[in-house]
Amino acid sequence: MNTFKSYAKVNIFLKIADKREGYHELISRFVRVHNLFDCMSFVKTNKKAFDIIGNFGCKLESNTVYKAYNLLKNYNGVEEFFNIYSVKVEKNIPEFAGLGGGSSNAATFLIMVNKYCELNLSKDDLCKIAVQVGADVPFFIYEYDSANVTGIGEIVEKFDEDILDIETITPNIQCDTGEIFRIFREKFYKQIQKDEAKRLLSMNSLDILNEFNIYDANDLYEPAITSKPELKAFAKKNWYFSGSGSSFFKVNNG
Repeated sequence: MNTFKSYAKVNIFLKIADKREGYHELISRFVRVHNLFDCMSFVKTNKKAFDIIGNFGCKLESNTVYKAYNLLKNYNGVEEFFNIYSVKVEKNIPEFAGLGGGSSNAATFLIMVNKYCELNLSKDDLCKIAVQVGADVPFFIYEYDSANVTGIGEIVEKFDEDILDIETITPNIQCDTGEIFRIFREKFYKQIQKDEAKRLLSMNSLDILNEFNIYDANDLYEPAITSKPELKAFAKKNWYFSGSGSSFFKVNNG
């Protein structure tokens, strides 16, 4: 069976738009990082039960791939398939880093199962499953290089632009997403205006980064450095903050 690449992503910009049923609605540009990916494959084993081979910083039950499996296991042939095969993940994307590694793994797994178990689900069908795993998972289902992502992550619209040469760095600092959102709500809460959101969603990524600094590009950066002040040492010129961290990135195009 083929090995699939499970790519990382960065947020060129990330703005809070509203709140819905306890979730924050986002306005963001997600861009795939072509030089950073995990490798996923299905390998024959004698486990006779669902199993993931790889180095993860969480228990099996908390793994996004396991959550995705639980949403698919009642489809015809899926449970039987994983009595024969295990999921092998060669990790290169840092975990808990704002690069979407876990979400990407879940989406790639869904795509692989759809292919090898011949489920014949459309991308939209897979997206409805993906959003139940996590907010960032639908972006990876569509396999776009660049996309506008809104709502709680379930609305993904392809954005046509040149592929970006992205460099990332991940400090050995673990950011707690829940804590960062709490600080955002308590100290930094703001909502992007509709006209500004429309403007950003129509701009190419390089123009956005040329206009914004690290504070303006990501609403979660100030809450993150409030939670983890040591992050500021990595905020060098022309570097930006992805998601809720702790990764920084820069674009080498142009």
